[in-house]
This record gives sequence, C-alpha cells and structure tokens, in this order.
Amino acid sequence: MNIEQARFNMIEQQIRPWDVLDSSVLQLLAVVKREDFVPPSCKALAFMDVEIPLPGGQCMLVPRVEARLLQELKVARHEKVLEVGAGSGFMAALLGHRAQRVISLEINPELAALATANLKRAGLSNVTVREQDGAKGFAAEGPFDVILLSGSVAEVPAELLNQLKLGGRLAAIVGDEPVMQAQLIQRVGEQDFRTTNLFDTVAPRLQGFAPVSAFSF
Repeated sequence: MNIEQARFNMIEQQIRPWDVLDSSVLQLLAVVKREDFVPPSCKALAFMDVEIPLPGGQCMLVPRVEARLLQELKVARHEKVLEVGAGSGFMAALLGHRAQRVISLEINPELAALATANLKRAGLSNVTVREQDGAKGFAAEGPFDVILLSGSVAEVPAELLNQLKLGGRLAAIVGDEPVMQAQLIQRVGEQDFRTTNLFDTVAPRLQGFAPVSAFSF
C-alpha cells in the first residue's frame, strides 16, 4: 500500500466532501500519522471510511467524523481541552497539535496504556491520558475551553457542561441508534447553553455514561 497516496485519498475523497474545508485541519490530517494509532492487525484499514476496532469493544471513529468534529470545535493554541474516551489516542493527538494542553480520560486500562504509548511515540508532550471514568469529567483540572466526547452518549451530563468555561464548547454524538446527532454545545451564560445540531451519524457508546432516565408510572 502506498501510504501517502492512501492518506491523500482519505482527505480528498472522504473528508473534504464532508464539508471539512478548514485548511489547517486538512493540513493537520496530512501530518499526523493515523496509521501509527491503528492496531497492527488493522493497518490496512487506517485510511478507510470504517470504524476500526479497538480492545474492550471500542473503536476509532471514522476519519470524516473525527475531522468534522475537530473543525467545528475551532480549538485555539491557548486553550485547555478535555477529551472523554481516549481510544487509541489519535483524536487526542490531533487536539494536542492545536491546543495548549489536552487531558484525555479513558476508563479501559488497556486502551489508556495504548493511547499513552502511541502519544509518547508521536512526541505529544502536552497530552496526558488518565485511566478513569470520564462521565463525571475532571473538575479538579477544570474549567475547560473545550470538551470532546469521542463516542456517543444518550445525553450529555450536566456535570460535564458545568466544567466548561464561559464561551467554552463541548462536542458530542448524542442519541440512540439508528440515528444520532453530532452536537456542539456552547456555554453562553452561567446556566445558559446553546446547542447546534451539526450532522447525523452513529457511533459506539462511551462506557460509564448512564442511559436517559425514563419516567415510570
């Protein structure tokens, strides 16, 4: 496989047509080596439009979803980012190239170790992976400019929203199969949040998040 040609094809045929037109995002995807964050048995899938399986029943999001979320969050160099669901560490690596500091929470010990090793090999010294449940966020290190949930949830916990700075943004894939929506939630006041629906997609559930509470009669 010609890796550079495959990377180019991923960007031009999958990502750009999905309204990812920010040149800085496209350049970053050309530089950060996605193949180094893919399990060895799945190297041939690194640039394909598929979810790549990871240990613990988790997976890497498809490249176009990763890229679109990165574009919509508009992470700036001075900002502090919290990611929930480190996976293989690839999304944390992308965030690390744009932010001042990234903390990525991963509940699965094997994935936490994998992400840590991948990020170290990639030379991302401003990214830290912590092995812990991310559903409650990380209030001790907050508030954050940006929070990204790298997987789906039934609903975004208020505890996470309250760890955003005023003006901060949270991106998550919300809802239930067969249709979920990627959402961008901005904190515009102390108790005021503005939600923008970005696109329809489906992604695996993040571990540790409660289902939507149902009324009982």
